[in-house]
Amino acid sequence: MSDLSLIQYGLIALIFIWSGFVRSGLGFGGAVLSLPFLLLVKDDPLVFLPIIAVHLLVFSSLTIWMNNRRSHNSKGSKSGQKLTGFGPDAATNAPESTVDWPYLRRMLGIMLVPKLIGVFGLFTLPANVLSTIIFVIVAIYSVSYIINRPFHSNSKTVDVALLMAGGYISGTSLIGAPLIIAVAAQHVAREKLRDTLFGLWFILVLIKLAAFIWVGLDLQLIHHLWLLPCAAIGHVIGLRFHERILKAETPVFFRLLGMVLLVVSCAGMVSVLL
Repeated sequence: MSDLSLIQYGLIALIFIWSGFVRSGLGFGGAVLSLPFLLLVKDDPLVFLPIIAVHLLVFSSLTIWMNNRRSHNSKGSKSGQKLTGFGPDAATNAPESTVDWPYLRRMLGIMLVPKLIGVFGLFTLPANVLSTIIFVIVAIYSVSYIINRPFHSNSKTVDVALLMAGGYISGTSLIGAPLIIAVAAQHVAREKLRDTLFGLWFILVLIKLAAFIWVGLDLQLIHHLWLLPCAAIGHVIGLRFHERILKAETPVFFRLLGMVLLVVSCAGMVSVLL
């Protein structure tokens, strides 16, 4: 990224503010809703994926920690008792985690092997081919947003198929979230969904980041110094937005978002093919 212009750096900063916003606001989208824009600035996914991965590790772990701490304090104040971990009331008074750990472990068991296969594919595909795949996948997602018909599963077999596909796509490009959410949203309580997804993303991205380090990929560490604050700005705004969407459905927002993503994806595919 050292050969970019000031305008390109400015655009990347704005995109990472957007990335932080959608990640904390929706619980997903830090990659799938920002990569198409980033690839229009510089058409090389391997430049941006390490930065997105580190951001996700930082902000997902921070959000889970803060929410569980808040839940702990809230539970303690309501009970009016000090939690000691002993006695018959300890289990009753213990704060409930904001992460659905049993279902998280179940998803990981299904997704792990496809994830590893996808990571291998990431390092074997040419950059222009990977960019095209990303644009096509995002275009499909955007259409589902526009027509308000997101992916849904109706059986355990479909659940497994979607999770495996999501794991593979996550391995290649970190944008398998919509397929994974199609399953998780039906089995995880709404108030736990975002943090459960954050826990899943943390583990999946940790695998990918380890692969980046293993093959010697440039992690763009110097650029984290100015892009982390950008993502933090969006993260704070997204936290407030998330509190609102927990109370109301927002189909109009997703429809507009889908239209923008479809235009960007089509423009990206044309630029790659030309």
